[in-house]
Amino acid sequence: MNIKLFAIGKTDNKALQSLIDDYTKRLSFYIKFDLEIIPDIKNVKNLSESQQREKEGELILAKLTSTDQLILLDEKGTTFSSVGFSDYLQKKMNTGTKTLVFVIGGPYGFSDEVYQKAQSKISLSQMTFSHQMVRLFFIEQLYRGFTILRNEPYHHQ
Repeated sequence: MNIKLFAIGKTDNKALQSLIDDYTKRLSFYIKFDLEIIPDIKNVKNLSESQQREKEGELILAKLTSTDQLILLDEKGTTFSSVGFSDYLQKKMNTGTKTLVFVIGGPYGFSDEVYQKAQSKISLSQMTFSHQMVRLFFIEQLYRGFTILRNEPYHHQ
């Protein structure tokens, strides 16, 4: 199985980017993982929130293949414990899923078309985090999930 994370816009905080790079490298020992950055929309000041969601949605959907399973990181999604998330990953691997694509939306969320295409939604927390921090938190949870599946000592109960 492959895992991709799509995120809108670059991470401009070098400390966060360093941590993202560290966990991405760690994760590579368990699974093929790619972080794909979708460039920020130009001239957003001239767009409504709805128009911005639509344009970002078009860019997200254009990156998907017909076999990708789309999972949105969304505040209204299912919440998991770390162990529960590792079980979720194991079930996806057991069903022969080829590629899981997780997406962090832009500042106004996802377009209706993206919601319709998604197989599920996951919430990392009821709290609000910056989109840049969510990247780090999610990649760390992926890494944690795989260490749990391998019974490695990274995670403590």
